[in-house]
Amino acid sequence: MGTGRLEAFSDGVLAIIITVMVLELKKPDGTGWDALGHSTTSLVTYVLSFIYIGIYWSNHHHMLQLTDRVSGGILWANLHLLFWLSLYPFTTGWMDETDVAQVPALVYGLNLLAAALSYYLLQQLIIRLEGPESRLKKAIRGDWKGKLSPVIYLTGILTTLITPWLGVACYAVVAAIWLVPDKRVEAFVAQIEERDNT
Repeated sequence: MGTGRLEAFSDGVLAIIITVMVLELKKPDGTGWDALGHSTTSLVTYVLSFIYIGIYWSNHHHMLQLTDRVSGGILWANLHLLFWLSLYPFTTGWMDETDVAQVPALVYGLNLLAAALSYYLLQQLIIRLEGPESRLKKAIRGDWKGKLSPVIYLTGILTTLITPWLGVACYAVVAAIWLVPDKRVEAFVAQIEERDNT
């Protein structure tokens, strides 16, 4: 089967996740700048989670551009990824409500790690289905970001035991790494489109 329904469903779920997160964003208690200052934690946790959802949406889109077909296993692996992403509003809200306390920051990190591992599983199932000539496999090659991210997540999870904000800083480092565009996949897609058009 093709990828159309999987893409549409995933896009819808990710849009709902962002909507839930913004609806849970706390409004400042008051009308002055000092009231906005008291909402800083809420804004920081929301922005970090929003960036993560955006990163997953963008990379998921690129991955499926290089995928010709999906199997039942891929559908379930995609649902597995969406499950962990759907917990972002919960873990983000918990971190926010506790002003980034130790256990909520640790659970947030575990949520980020679980989403990363489920994305990796989805990617590997697609590559296995498409075989040794998989376009996705050729496009991602070494995938240093995918290999480095879990290490930084684990570092962040462990550093929350020292200070939760240090753990959140590690999580932000992973987001920053992924915000820098990875031109390999885009270049590979452009190369394929150019070949198809000639």
